[in-house]
Amino acid sequence: MMNNPTRTNVNRFKAYLKELFPGLVPLFLLAHFMHHVPGFIIQPVLPSIQDRFKLDYFSIGGLMAAYNLAYGASQLPAGWLGDRIAPRILITAGVAGVAFFGLLAGLAPTYLMLVFALLLMGIFGGGYHPSAAPVLSDTTPVEKRGRVLGIHQIGGTAANFLTPLFVTIIAVFASWRGSFIVLSIPIFAYGIYLYYLLKRRRLGDRPHPVETESFSIRINPRGYLRRIVAFVAMGTAVQVFIFSVLSFIPLLVVREYGGSEQLGAALLALGHLGGLWSGPIGGHISDRIGKVPVMLTISLAAGPIIYLLSLGTYWWLLPILLLLMGTVRYVAMPVAEAYVISNTSQHNRSTALGIYYFIAQGGAGFVSPVIGKLIDQYSFSVAFASIGAGLFVVVLVCSLFLWGHKD
Repeated sequence: MMNNPTRTNVNRFKAYLKELFPGLVPLFLLAHFMHHVPGFIIQPVLPSIQDRFKLDYFSIGGLMAAYNLAYGASQLPAGWLGDRIAPRILITAGVAGVAFFGLLAGLAPTYLMLVFALLLMGIFGGGYHPSAAPVLSDTTPVEKRGRVLGIHQIGGTAANFLTPLFVTIIAVFASWRGSFIVLSIPIFAYGIYLYYLLKRRRLGDRPHPVETESFSIRINPRGYLRRIVAFVAMGTAVQVFIFSVLSFIPLLVVREYGGSEQLGAALLALGHLGGLWSGPIGGHISDRIGKVPVMLTISLAAGPIIYLLSLGTYWWLLPILLLLMGTVRYVAMPVAEAYVISNTSQHNRSTALGIYYFIAQGGAGFVSPVIGKLIDQYSFSVAFASIGAGLFVVVLVCSLFLWGHKD
């Protein structure tokens, strides 16, 4: 009996998809996308919020700090809880809980109420990453973790890229408040569905790592603590500084260049476009040549890229730099995650990730007000030049402890 060529091709395609998106990756890819959408609505609508509440740039920085500080700080207790309770509870809170308080943010009548809603959104969002990453990692061999975490990252990156575009369309008909309301409702519904789906499939009850050498961690005790501190400091600094600068891009376009809010949102999206491919590719390369060489390469480039952003008279340079900034940031994320996971014991993994995410996600809460103050006192150019130079110094110091190592 002859084989059906069409069926054979379909089976090959299915096998390819299973290889590309193994195990739990598709489920968490969508969850990661949903998790990030509500928290990213705030950036493209900052010009409208500034006009509505008559805010200076320092207050705008404080608004972003409310979410980022709460989001970062909540990673610590969430990481500790992730080693002790069912991860699906924290994962669901990171989707449905974030969406619920995103809905309240859209209904906030005053600046202080908006700050309060963003604080609660950040608190509920803190449990997703320390819980989701270990569940994925415990079903993935060490030599494939960088690639799998990079693929998982696509969900968050796609949210960061698409949310400004969604917001731009919705805001035309329903203002900045409508953006929060319209996007939060379906995400809340998915979060509830996700909980029952995980429970029915018995996923996320407790991490169950496969006991083979391929799934085990590899810790070198000699100089281990010094290197992991330097690596995490470098990786989180790159993420925090770039994210904080990108947050001000819509305001830069509208206030300095006289562009529309739609153009500001589009350029903000461009800053995250590079992550759609750079995360998986960066993670894959780090699996082959080592985490340290990849992190050193992109980190040393990050500061100069931000510094070049201060040359605001060159319009043609802005989209190029935004694309480069997004690429660098989204390479750093899976590489840093894989490094932390591969250098911590299984029973402390969520706790270690909680500390890492506390710095990576919450750090923007400290840097954003600083950028806002520099803009108020001086200019966008001075702020970006200072931040770029500061990041380069941090990376240079950390690189002294990592130079010559592979993993």
